[in-house]
Amino acid sequence: MADLEQLYQQVIMDHARMKHGAGLLADHDGESFQVNPTCGDQVRLRVKLDRTGVPTVSDIGWEGQGCSISQASLSLMHDLTEGHTLTEVEELGELFREMMHSRGTFPDEKADRLEDASALMGVARFPARVKCALLGWMALRGALAQALVNEPEDTP
Repeated sequence: MADLEQLYQQVIMDHARMKHGAGLLADHDGESFQVNPTCGDQVRLRVKLDRTGVPTVSDIGWEGQGCSISQASLSLMHDLTEGHTLTEVEELGELFREMMHSRGTFPDEKADRLEDASALMGVARFPARVKCALLGWMALRGALAQALVNEPEDTP
């Protein structure tokens, strides 16, 4: 088990250093700014939707500062959700939130659906750090809600 935990720590550190999706999108449909008041972690996240056919998250860009857990979670979330339908993104978000509230007892078959984001499972054992891991997911949810409210009108 120590080898697996070490691998998970490496995934988290790699994503905290090489932040996938870092950088704000100029062209976006929704934006959310979130702050974790407990520790000061913060993120501004922008999302672009592809509205042809089934609405899909076509691009996510973000900038933020905070601990390695919040930054890695944002990077992992970017990789996991970009290119997926809004329904799939919501399902993945619910699954991630469930994992974060599992206190480290999350079934492997569910963790597999989260791909590399399951590396954050150990965070669930530390309630004070759960908010750090959820920060980006809250921002994504807020940006998607704004994007749906701001849905462009059909033009003739």
